[in-house]
Amino acid sequence: MAEDRPRKSLMNPELRRRGIYILPNLFTTAALFAGFYAIVQAMNGRFEYSAIAIFIAMVLDGLDGRVARLTRTQSAFGAEYDSLSDMVSFGAAPALIVYEWALKGMGKLGWIAAFIYCVGTALRLARFNTTLDVVDKRYFQGMPSPAAAALVAGFVWITLDHGYTGEEVRWLACVLMIFAGVTMVTTVPYYSGKDINLRRSVPFMAVLGLVLAFVLVSADPPSILFALFLGYALSGYATSAWRWARRGKKLS
Repeated sequence: MAEDRPRKSLMNPELRRRGIYILPNLFTTAALFAGFYAIVQAMNGRFEYSAIAIFIAMVLDGLDGRVARLTRTQSAFGAEYDSLSDMVSFGAAPALIVYEWALKGMGKLGWIAAFIYCVGTALRLARFNTTLDVVDKRYFQGMPSPAAAALVAGFVWITLDHGYTGEEVRWLACVLMIFAGVTMVTTVPYYSGKDINLRRSVPFMAVLGLVLAFVLVSADPPSILFALFLGYALSGYATSAWRWARRGKKLS
């Protein structure tokens, strides 16, 4: 009789569909664990491990939404759980990591900069959840929290990779935290990539470009990843400037 139970569950569409809902939430849980792990490693002084864990959380966070859409298992629970996970992995974790690594010796300015980043993440996530149905899905309003966390983590990683300590670059870290926190709550447009359909076939050159991107990142992960996310952070302001200039030409 025990051997018949798995077969019955597979034949039951309701149970099978209920099981699929677990899949995207497992990715969300893994992302949450990576964020928690980053905090623990920062408390132990292993800041490079913390930075890498933030990048892992970012990859897992990107997968849970894709998996939910591909398997058509989106749910209100999953959306709320994802936001709570993002707050830990991309809000609290980067703020605590950079504070412990570089900002701790700056007094009030240090923890204020960390708090600006943390509250910027919370406001960014709250605004995203409440304007999801009314904004252009091709663009984010403000820099998304995973990209902001990757920018901060990339800075920690590349600095450590070049032999600098947090104290030596604490002013740069302070400015970067404030910049990332403020950019998340602006209305600066950032390309979301949500118009890319993974179910459709893609040109061979697109696959080749993706492979080359992986090779490029593997050559020097700290430098390439930080450069990529710094470029993405600045791309929103470049897009805003281009739109403003284009609007000015139409008015003239």
